Amino acid sequence: MAVTKELLQMDLYALLGIEEKAADKEVKKAYRQKALSCHPDKNPDNPRAAELFHQLSQALEVLTDAAARAAYDKVRKAKKQAAERTQKLDERRKKVKLDLEAREQQAQAQGSEEEEESRSSRTLEQEIERLREEGSRQLQEQQRLIREQIRQERDHRLRGKAENIDDKGTPKLKLKWKCKKEDDPKGGYSEDVLLRLLQKYGEVLNLVLSSKKAGTAVVEFATVKAAELAVQNEVGLVDNPLKISWLEGQPQGTAGSSYPGLSKGSALSERDYESLVMMRMRQAAERQQLTARMQQEDQEGQPT
Repeated sequence: MAVTKELLQMDLYALLGIEEKAADKEVKKAYRQKALSCHPDKNPDNPRAAELFHQLSQALEVLTDAAARAAYDKVRKAKKQAAERTQKLDERRKKVKLDLEAREQQAQAQGSEEEEESRSSRTLEQEIERLREEGSRQLQEQQRLIREQIRQERDHRLRGKAENIDDKGTPKLKLKWKCKKEDDPKGGYSEDVLLRLLQKYGEVLNLVLSSKKAGTAVVEFATVKAAELAVQNEVGLVDNPLKISWLEGQPQGTAGSSYPGLSKGSALSERDYESLVMMRMRQAAERQQLTARMQQEDQEGQPT
């Protein structure tokens, strides 16, 4: 990227908001912060943003290359010293000095200070030309990181909108199970047990066990999808099943039964639900017995 001479008239350190002795790491960090805020993709309606972004990129090129930075510092120091000397003069002496310098410039092509500044300027221009020919890998990498960060921020916003498009807030479910007030184990469902059962469906933001009504709790999921999976699949402990129902954030079109394993729109009473769980338990026991019997028959049929 070509570095314009107009840019060299600016204070590159002030442009990035850093000290003159800032290390390369500080220069890159300041560039990322400034460039991210004025990136054209984030400021499509501000034509000044593209110009400032371009200037920041050029400043990064000069200040992260040792030779180019040394040449720039030399020119900057000479200009700063000249400005300080000029500022110390009063108006009359300043006029005399300026007139004298004009006559000296006519009589002599270059003075000692002008000659040194000219050499420094030529060195800086040579370094800038070298940067243009070689290309700036550091600048390309920093701009790639900025584009990647912008893309990640945009993808994160889009994911958040997609996950909660039918929801006015985070989804919340109500949990119920059999538990007596005097039951210390809480019917087998402590906070740790409930979290272990529910976190496999997605991130759990909050879990509150009711202190007034034993055997009830409210869980808040980060996404609607996680809440749907919990409603559809979680049964809980075999000897004390969970009943899960929507409290807030239920997606449209999913109204109906809240018991796992049932199709949308079906209804099931508490007694029928318990019967369904007992039937599944008996089926599992029968499968275990059949498997054990087959293994025993295989062992008896083997030659001794």
